[in-house]
Amino acid sequence: MSTSTTSDPLPVPALPSHHASPVETGFAGSVPGIGEYQHGELERRLRNEHELAAVVGRQAESHKQEESAIDLRGFAAGTASGLTKLVVGHPFDVIKVRLQCSPRGAYAGPWDCLKRTVQSEGPRALYKGLFTSSSFRDSTTFAAFWQANQADPSRPQYRIFIARIESGWPSGWRDDGSGKDKAGEANALKLSLPGHFISGLLAGQTVCFIACPTEHLKARLQMQMTGPKLYSGPIDCAKKIVAVKGWPGLWHGFGATLLFRSHMGTMFLSYELIQRAFKRYKPDMNPGTANFLSGGLASNAFWVSSFPFDAVKNRLMTDSLTNPKYKSWMMCARAMWAEGGARAFYHGFTPAILRAFPTNASALLVWESVMRVMGAEKI
Repeated sequence: MSTSTTSDPLPVPALPSHHASPVETGFAGSVPGIGEYQHGELERRLRNEHELAAVVGRQAESHKQEESAIDLRGFAAGTASGLTKLVVGHPFDVIKVRLQCSPRGAYAGPWDCLKRTVQSEGPRALYKGLFTSSSFRDSTTFAAFWQANQADPSRPQYRIFIARIESGWPSGWRDDGSGKDKAGEANALKLSLPGHFISGLLAGQTVCFIACPTEHLKARLQMQMTGPKLYSGPIDCAKKIVAVKGWPGLWHGFGATLLFRSHMGTMFLSYELIQRAFKRYKPDMNPGTANFLSGGLASNAFWVSSFPFDAVKNRLMTDSLTNPKYKSWMMCARAMWAEGGARAFYHGFTPAILRAFPTNASALLVWESVMRVMGAEKI
């Protein structure tokens, strides 16, 4: 009697390996032994299981890598958007800050400020504070606002998180990452207009922790005009602030920054409203054109509502380090009102609004285009 053996952990019973005789089978020919048949079948099943496990493993690893890449989509698109704003709009920002923070009557208007800045300091002065500007802030804002990795709603990517709440996720529904609910039905996430506003507001507030110190350094560098320079650059500026006020001094004006950047809710709400209007009344409009116009118009809405808070923020940030006039943003706002009423809060508004449309329209166009190229979701 021979025994069939295998290296697999499962045992194979020992059965006769000889063939039955024609008398026993009733016909001529040979029939494989039962043990040989079971052994072959077992090997085939195990081989199929191993192959299936390998395929599932590769798919899981691929999905994991894809999720890791997706996490960077909002950040990458925001960085591209911020660089676009940097190139297009920084000179306008320099003029705006100088008009906001200079003594009343220092300049006859934006054009006078531009001419005198270039004449006395050269064209390079229009790019003061460049390396503390908007690229990294925008990448953080857009990454917080937009989120494509549906596996982890705990991170501060508010758009997908709020859409899940509105879709009933807390009561049991949860998107499985492929656009289907737990019952297998197609159920794409949709974000309401209030959801767009809240997402933008929270994203704007989140970025304040990065925006406040960088805008603080930018404003101080932009206000350096003719004469001896107090700061040789952003690092020197940061060192001198820390030397006088400690590390918290870099976040001087945080409350005003929080109020100002909360108006990102207005911007993203306006952007969505305009996008929906284009889809309804101009359905054949090119997506790039719609993104550009929506971004420009939404930025105008943002600046109209937020500009007074920006003026208070910049005035507070450029206050003297050693002999400050203002102890809080409220004290600064009252002093500005005493100077000229509501108009005092809108000094520098013209360059801001001129800058707003081209820079933000270009930035949002770049953002949407990068997201579209990377195949990121849209809700």
